[in-house]
Amino acid sequence: MPDRNVPNLEPKSVDSIDPSEGQVTVADHALDDPAHLLIDEASEPIDSVIVLDFGSQYSQLITRRVREANVYSELVPHDVPYERIQTLKPKGLILSGGPASVYEPGAPQLPDWIWDSGLPVLGICYGMQLIANGLGGRVAPADRREYGPAELEIVGESPLFADLPGRLDVWMSHGDHVDALPEGFDLVARSANAPVAAIARGNVAGIQFHPEVVHTPLGARVIENFLTRMCGCDQNWTPESFVDASIADIREKVGSKRVLLGLSGGVDSSVAAALIHRAIGDQLTPVFVNNGLLRQGEPELVREVFARNFGMKLVYADAGDGFLGRLAGVTDPEEKRKIIGDEFVRVFEREAASHGPFEILAQGTLYPDVIESTTADTKAAAKIKTHHNVGGLPEDLQFELLEPLRFLFKDEVRAVGTALGLPDEVVWRQPFPGPGLAVRLLGSVTDEDLDLLRRADAIVREEIENAGLAQEIWQFFAVLLPVHSTGVMGDYRTYAKVCAIRAVTSQDAMTADWARIPYDILALISNRIVNEVRGINRVVYDISSKPPATIEWE
Repeated sequence: MPDRNVPNLEPKSVDSIDPSEGQVTVADHALDDPAHLLIDEASEPIDSVIVLDFGSQYSQLITRRVREANVYSELVPHDVPYERIQTLKPKGLILSGGPASVYEPGAPQLPDWIWDSGLPVLGICYGMQLIANGLGGRVAPADRREYGPAELEIVGESPLFADLPGRLDVWMSHGDHVDALPEGFDLVARSANAPVAAIARGNVAGIQFHPEVVHTPLGARVIENFLTRMCGCDQNWTPESFVDASIADIREKVGSKRVLLGLSGGVDSSVAAALIHRAIGDQLTPVFVNNGLLRQGEPELVREVFARNFGMKLVYADAGDGFLGRLAGVTDPEEKRKIIGDEFVRVFEREAASHGPFEILAQGTLYPDVIESTTADTKAAAKIKTHHNVGGLPEDLQFELLEPLRFLFKDEVRAVGTALGLPDEVVWRQPFPGPGLAVRLLGSVTDEDLDLLRRADAIVREEIENAGLAQEIWQFFAVLLPVHSTGVMGDYRTYAKVCAIRAVTSQDAMTADWARIPYDILALISNRIVNEVRGINRVVYDISSKPPATIEWE
């Protein structure tokens, strides 16, 4: 298996399952299923640090960096009630950056409970300014804004910079600065444009730079110092400890009930299936739904791989006609996702009637799905798009939901899959969206266009795999655009569809960059598509990063 720098991270518990008066309803997923359920049931207590979100574009990245240090972390809104914090039993708090100025009316401020809690605190950028402003220091607009690389000079003592060199390359992103320290704080670091770049007092520290971004090369060491030297965290959040704790949690929540799992054959649902099956055995029935929106050869491949690697009976539901019928004439991507999410549930309800009864529906929902659908418990997260298995679920869902991977990023899911003993061909499968080709076929979904897209996509995948690039690229696929282009083939004019190639590198799908595929490979792909797929006469390459674009086009 290639070295993908997969961190030893560990997640959180499954969603709370709460049947009401004889009627099974949807559980509330707004992060009200606290991590302490997992932490308390683990054979070894799992330490955690909470990130308070003040609106920074890097807030989720801070959470990831803490997890990469093998400490559990969760992102919560800055105004979360203290009772919620107490249920998570954190050993420290990190205050994220944010776009506001602390001295402006209405700007987010520190909650009153922070200093009463006695917890170690690390403020990053806006978080440092909150500390300074809240404890009697002064924050003001800087003469020169600072966005980009800077050199940090360590001029004081703090455990935050233990065993680090006296000068660090860091990434700055601020227009305000601290120009008067609060009482009792020491100046720890400075830069050319930030005379106060780090401050500390006891178990409280603030830094003006962003240690969570890759542009701060030793930033992970700074965060780890906060976790271990200031918070005293044990670095024991691992895939193995997550598996053990989740199994106990699933057994308690499910009891004697039967679980229906929607299996796509992708990494997420496969790992969820293996985890739940290890917990409850034959109480789990996985259902593979062919929604008519799968890639070329996908239905056959999923059934073959599942039969070879999983010790459970798979129910196959061929439901393509129902999905395509409901999608006919629909062009809005949000509406597509909601229709697909609703139709999946209707198929599961029919299968439950045939093979059930089932009280619980299990899914492979991940943390990025939750964040992007804005059902995560953070008011700072703007809605990007509805994911079919989050915001697309119908209100009258007749199942409780079980989502044991809901607070994991993709690379964490892979690590858990490996810990469960799943083979590489499952763990390292390329991500494929639940709505399938419907979100890669822009505009109305038709059988004719699906056929074009399948054939073009198969060529993209085949040539990238033949070139030995498949393990270096996070996702690679074709997109069919709802536009026609004039072309010429031989002596004849053509007027046909345009195909886009999308290939990105990423670690967790929260951010991504376009893959630098060699020109000769792109040329080969383009040549094959326009010659082998009648109906496409132009191929373009998408060079957009995420942000500002998303990985999928819809």
